[in-house]
Amino acid sequence: MVKAKHDLAGIEKCPTGIRGLDEITNGGLPKGRPTLICGGAGSGKTLFAMEFLMHGAIKYGEPGVFMTFEETPQDLAKNFFSLGFDLPEMMSRGLIETDHVSITRGEIEETGEYDLEGLFIRLGAAIDAIGAKRVVLDTIEALFSELPNATILRAELRRLFLWLKERGVTAIVTGESGDKTLTRYGLEEYVADCVILLDFRIVEQIATRRLRIVKYRGSAHGADEYPFLIDEDGISVLPITSLGLDYPVSKERISTGVPKLDAMLGGKGFFRGSTILLSGTAGTGKTSLSGTFADAACRRGERCLYFAFEESPRQIIRNMESIGLDLDQWVKKGLLKFHSARPTLCGLEMHLVTFHKVIEAFKPRIFIVDPISNLINAGTAPEVKSVLTRLIDYLKMNKISTFLTDLTHFGSSLERTSEEISSLIDTWLLLRDIELKGERNRGLYILKSRGMNHSNQIQEFLITNQGIDLVDIYTGSGEALTGSARAAQEAREKALEMERRHEADRIRRDQERKRKALEAKIDALRAEFDAESEELDFLREEEKKREEVVAQEQLKMKNLRKGKHAADQEKAPKRKANGKRKGA
Repeated sequence: MVKAKHDLAGIEKCPTGIRGLDEITNGGLPKGRPTLICGGAGSGKTLFAMEFLMHGAIKYGEPGVFMTFEETPQDLAKNFFSLGFDLPEMMSRGLIETDHVSITRGEIEETGEYDLEGLFIRLGAAIDAIGAKRVVLDTIEALFSELPNATILRAELRRLFLWLKERGVTAIVTGESGDKTLTRYGLEEYVADCVILLDFRIVEQIATRRLRIVKYRGSAHGADEYPFLIDEDGISVLPITSLGLDYPVSKERISTGVPKLDAMLGGKGFFRGSTILLSGTAGTGKTSLSGTFADAACRRGERCLYFAFEESPRQIIRNMESIGLDLDQWVKKGLLKFHSARPTLCGLEMHLVTFHKVIEAFKPRIFIVDPISNLINAGTAPEVKSVLTRLIDYLKMNKISTFLTDLTHFGSSLERTSEEISSLIDTWLLLRDIELKGERNRGLYILKSRGMNHSNQIQEFLITNQGIDLVDIYTGSGEALTGSARAAQEAREKALEMERRHEADRIRRDQERKRKALEAKIDALRAEFDAESEELDFLREEEKKREEVVAQEQLKMKNLRKGKHAADQEKAPKRKANGKRKGA
């Protein structure tokens, strides 16, 4: 008979409440089925089981039974208290039931009829007493340590796991690792539905913990090795691949604290929530620029968290005073928080959880790590990249702007990081030493800055008592000059420019003198011309007067002549008249 579709659905999950574990198991352990937690001594099996039980009772309303075959009830209470759980109080509320079963050789007679029926009765009574949904058996080796008969052992193990399934409880059974098998007997991993291996190792004197899901029947799960750690808050699993690339982005821009660097970044600075990497060799000014960025954030009223792996907070504050930054005022106002520690103090997992815990408590808008290259001392490059990947994803999800510094070394490529995280970086600034004529100076340029136009010029990086400044590098005459060479060249160019200006002024003065001389000549010629014109006008006037006089004289002469003739004319008629009269 074919089962209904709802009967064929995926298995139900039981959340553990352990940070990170539910992510890589896609919801938790298989509900109503046994899970084997195996590992060597000190790997955290018992604490793992305790936290699973307590979270079930407190967070998910599922009471639990903790049956131990090794530790006394007093030791068990102390172990729970180390995680912040009050076991007696939980027991009084009916949320947790404990049972200590001591098994010795003298109490067991190994026969063909030996079985665990008495254990089933005892465990069943504890389950029924509080209505338990979760069960822990710690550890399985103690239960079977006095049974050398492999046939009986295999049969009873199968019976135990089957009985737990039939009761419908979600069970954790802990087991010690064997020489060549996951567990001492090499049988438990085959009958358990889920097997989780805990590994505690020492690498170059640094303790590290790893978790791997060996198998998980009926469910997809993460198959990688995941770092985890144990601290006062319990177990934290750090799944690198659990976060997707769906974090939010912002178009808001924030200042770097250096106006000319803002100008190089399109005039506005970094994107809010982006990840910035500042690489450079020793002494190039990475911490100074980090302090400047922190100061700018605090001036905006934003909280800044500064993780330092090389200097103490007081030393950083003192050193920044030499460049005009008063970071102590922000510490007192609660806007700036320093956290300093040597990277070798603990493993990478503990560093990552410390990052998370301090960030969650302080809730910064700006997060600075100076430098990340020191983390190599606590792990390998791939491990550091894994930790930083997880950290950057977490910070991006929370829109926290991240500023990381990285120490590079002489002779190595500046455009790469030992942690191989360049692909995770949004803006990458490089500081470099520029050696010229026996002098070392600093230069800064932007290797990349996603999503914005940015300068491709190298700027000279100056650290002064008034803060950081950027100046243009001299690039004339086919060479790049910095420092005193640049200053000397600029002085020479200034002198040449002054000479050119003086020569130009001299030429202008000569031209002005010539212009004035020419104008004077022109004025003299104009005056001479005007004088000649006046004389010509005078001569014309005189000529006119002379002509008038001549004309008058001619008129007078004419009149004189006219007068004689007239007189003659007057006399002539009279003679005629007289003659007529004579003839008459």
